[in-house]
Amino acid sequence: MNTIKLSVKEKIAYGLGDTGCNFVWQTVMLFLAYFYTDIYGLSPAHMGTMFLLVRFIDAVTDPIMGSIVDRTKSKHGRYRPYLLWMAIPFGGACMAAFFTPDFGETGKIVYAYASYIFLTLMYTAINVPYCAMANAMTNDSKERTSLQSYRFALSTAGGLVVAMVALPLVDVIGQGDVQKGYMGAMAIMGLGAIALFFFSFANTKERCVPEIEEKQSVWLDLKLLMKNNQWRVLFIVNVVLLTGIVLKGASTMYYVNTVMGRADLATTFMVTGMLANIIGAIFSAPVLGKYDKPKVYRALIVASGFLSAVLFLVDPQNVFMVFVLVIILGVIQMSTTPILWSMMSDVVDYEKTRSNRSLSGMVFSTNLFAIKLGIAIGGAAVGWILAWSGYVGGAETQTAEAVTAINLLYTVIPGVFFASIAIFMMFYKLDNEHLDKIKALLALDAKENEQRKPVSHNAELG
Repeated sequence: MNTIKLSVKEKIAYGLGDTGCNFVWQTVMLFLAYFYTDIYGLSPAHMGTMFLLVRFIDAVTDPIMGSIVDRTKSKHGRYRPYLLWMAIPFGGACMAAFFTPDFGETGKIVYAYASYIFLTLMYTAINVPYCAMANAMTNDSKERTSLQSYRFALSTAGGLVVAMVALPLVDVIGQGDVQKGYMGAMAIMGLGAIALFFFSFANTKERCVPEIEEKQSVWLDLKLLMKNNQWRVLFIVNVVLLTGIVLKGASTMYYVNTVMGRADLATTFMVTGMLANIIGAIFSAPVLGKYDKPKVYRALIVASGFLSAVLFLVDPQNVFMVFVLVIILGVIQMSTTPILWSMMSDVVDYEKTRSNRSLSGMVFSTNLFAIKLGIAIGGAAVGWILAWSGYVGGAETQTAEAVTAINLLYTVIPGVFFASIAIFMMFYKLDNEHLDKIKALLALDAKENEQRKPVSHNAELG
């Protein structure tokens, strides 16, 4: 099996798909919690509970979507067509989530749940196949890491656009009506996402799509995957990681406005963090690609946890030092992201050597569920901790307890989550040596064309 190299143009086209996704998702990460409490009018407790309860739906829909994707067969490929089919519904879901209806208190709660559920379903429908598509584009682990570097550099560029223009758009469109401003700004973001998904669809190609295998139920595929010890490690890592990331991300606006007392710096603060993230993503593959992914990931995630916790000790009025730590943390943390997603692709290959099942859609859908579960836990925790500390949405001043709680939410608490990931990564064994063995087994299997017979279990890990 020849190693497939990708052109820079195709890597960029693939990455722009996640730029479009981040037009919507970064908006959700940065602004949705704040929008619900301070603009829409939900209590922090309602907001936090909603973020958590909706994840129970994902527990069902994510693996089902993964199974659907693994069984898709169309003239456009297995994964690519979903960029075409789901782009418009996904963009529309963003607009709906940031609309404030005049339905009364109960009606607004019902609408918030309905629109948020619709958004998360559309995210699943387009993101599961998009993520799994990386495996179908190339069969080389290092090339996939490079592809993920392009993806997350461009993904973060989408987040940068959001950080730079979202709040100014709210002001320009709303003209003092922030509810109207948020709706208009998110409509523009949604339209941008639609255009980029179409572009990504038109300029990418699937080359490594296995034949549709013997039909098996979603439940049996899921049971098979749960026996994969390397998949279990990454599932836990994604839950813990995204819990920490959302604790930090969802509390960003609160930290700048309340702890630093510098609402005027909100856009600059977020833009700076996004630029640091882009640098980290760009240099991830060329600087770190030659090393064993598990070892590099463990070291960098511990550094992320340490730097995040240290920020608590910095005087929030010392704007220079706050920005310096945010920049360093952004570079280090984002450099780990392409590595993590490349490891998910490695787990797909490992599963093929274990069971002779190509479960790319299932691997990525279950890990996306882990990501959304972490997002739900983090979002719920932010809402509950704010409610417990006495935070009052829209108030000009907050209690000392609320200020301290927000500071901890942005610094120490996510730092503990980041550092703890290193413990779980000690059980991840797919280093370069094991990946070479897996690649050889897959090449042998392809050469002998024994698609329906189990390959050797020499790559099995204890």
